[in-house]
Amino acid sequence: QVQLVESGGGVVQSGGSLRLSCAASGRTFSNSIMGWFRQAPGKEREFVASITWSGGGTYYANSVKDRFTISRDNAKNTMYLQMNSLKTEDTAVYYCAADWFKSGGYWGQGTQVTVSS
Repeated sequence: QVQLVESGGGVVQSGGSLRLSCAASGRTFSNSIMGWFRQAPGKEREFVASITWSGGGTYYANSVKDRFTISRDNAKNTMYLQMNSLKTEDTAVYYCAADWFKSGGYWGQGTQVTVSS
């Protein structure tokens, strides 16, 4: 069974940091494009960041650029999102995904990130 499992969410004060992890199992994702999305209450799911299979190409939403860093360790089949200088508007459920733009893409169940003022 293929699974993407997020971890590392929690409650943090504004200006703080969190590191999310996305552990993949059931198959290797070393050749997949992987990414992070988030969904705040009452809002649609939005793109946060993505990373190519080699890690050489990273892309960020303007709202998180220069604050968040996406990375991956293909040997561990794991992707990360380092989030610094967190703002209250970063509060959301964060999802990891692999090849989401394909019919056979995968999504995790999400992890809650709450940033308090």
